[in-house]
Amino acid sequence: MTEVTVVRLYLSEGEAQLDSLMRRLRDWEKLRGLTVFRGISGFGDDGVIRREGPVRLEPDLPVVVEFFDTPEKIEAVLRHLQTEIKPGHLLSWTARINQ
Repeated sequence: MTEVTVVRLYLSEGEAQLDSLMRRLRDWEKLRGLTVFRGISGFGDDGVIRREGPVRLEPDLPVVVEFFDTPEKIEAVLRHLQTEIKPGHLLSWTARINQ
């Protein structure tokens, strides 16, 4: 087993930063991989509940971006992301992967 650091970012579809963030983490940071999960409902700081319905009217559903890599690489990535991600919207923890 190898120790890694996992990062989870909470964003919304309406935030234009998602595409540029993915390109940056792939091209500049050279991460192992990244997954974006799209929520069907949620609420944020404003307390407004957003949900998917039969007709797609809500343009601002939640998305979760998750990735992992070596602790050293993630530490560098987090230094770069500190100014781009809203306070309270970034989590990280230590995990182990099978090798």
